[in-house]
Amino acid sequence: MKYHTVHEAKTNLSRLIQKACEGEEVIIARGKKPVVKLVPVGDAMRERVPGRFEGQFSWTDDAFAPLTDEELCELGFE
Repeated sequence: MKYHTVHEAKTNLSRLIQKACEGEEVIIARGKKPVVKLVPVGDAMRERVPGRFEGQFSWTDDAFAPLTDEELCELGFE
């Protein structure tokens, strides 16, 4: 595995980005110690789809009811 020094990376950043986008592993090192791996971000964020999780979650009617005094004490609130 070939490491690129920070100086080399600064000088050839465009070329290293292109290599990473082509699937090549690009490691940047400080001295002999590897510190950064250059990887492509990939596709842009997926578009939000309203209702994507519809029907996958359920809860009881009392799920959002206020807690009782006993439950509050158990949680450390007095």
